[in-house]
Amino acid sequence: MENLEQSIKLFQENLKDALDNVVTQEQLEQVRVEFLGRHGKIIVLMGQLKTLDADEKRVFGPKLNQLKKTSEQAYKNRKIALEEEVRKLEILKKQQFDVTAYKPTTLEGSIHILSKTYDEIEDIFISMGYKVADGPELETDFYNFEALNIPKDHPSRDSQDTFWFNLPELLLRTQTSTVQIHEMEEHGVPTALISTGRVYRNEATDASHDFIFSQYEGLFVAENISMGNLLATMKTFLQRLFEKKDLDIRVRPGYFPFVEPGIEIDASCPFCKDGCSVCKKTKWIELLGAGLVHPNVLQYCKVDPKKYSGFAFGGGIERLAMVKYGINDIRYFHGANIEFLKQF
Repeated sequence: MENLEQSIKLFQENLKDALDNVVTQEQLEQVRVEFLGRHGKIIVLMGQLKTLDADEKRVFGPKLNQLKKTSEQAYKNRKIALEEEVRKLEILKKQQFDVTAYKPTTLEGSIHILSKTYDEIEDIFISMGYKVADGPELETDFYNFEALNIPKDHPSRDSQDTFWFNLPELLLRTQTSTVQIHEMEEHGVPTALISTGRVYRNEATDASHDFIFSQYEGLFVAENISMGNLLATMKTFLQRLFEKKDLDIRVRPGYFPFVEPGIEIDASCPFCKDGCSVCKKTKWIELLGAGLVHPNVLQYCKVDPKKYSGFAFGGGIERLAMVKYGINDIRYFHGANIEFLKQF
């Protein structure tokens, strides 16, 4: 009897220690099998009843039955507690989930090279105090041509290759210069703005031309603005865009109806000093057109050209990206060539 009493006490202590040390469902199952299973320690203790006499059985029978019940209840309590711990841990993991964590099997995305160039252009001019302006891609004849000093019989209209709608005076804009008209009409002057966006030309597609492409357009109007202000702005812009402080610019006469005088600006090749394939051995790259805002354009926007003057500039965003990143075909920008896009 004394040995069985000690065995019961030892069983209780060992079961408590085992349950206290359980941290996983697998460990809990091992404890159940060891102590409460069909061949577990509780069955071994119950089997000792056979060796006892009738009086001893009346004493230890109820004790062993109670031991079995309390042991099973202790196992159930530990199982419930462990499940609650696991549930709380899962909630904590979700709360502390790192959305930036790297997952090897996940495909990575990136900013499109054209969007990246948009952002670079806008960031440079924002740092110089310009605001970003936007305008509609569906335009009227007035904003796309007439207000920009391009009357209906002007020959430059023929070179625009415009997409006209079957509605009076409506077209897809051929240039982002339309934004400057909207801005001066709505907000007046002085103003300093940069606009970027898509434009459309009804022309054949090849490596250097597309019927849809992107332009940037800048406008600065205030009192006493000169060509010197324009050239200094353009030099700063191009030096920062190409990340080359010793980049020089070259000015040639150019014709644009909405500026007078008009100029075309070349930059010294950012890739060489003695001529290369990019600049075609000339050491210069043609980049954009600019000039002082034509007085007629100011008058269309009800701005007094005797008091105010300004400059405007603009060019193709794809062209800047092609030069900066060494891209030789404009069609890549609107294609779905993943290998091309991965480079950037």
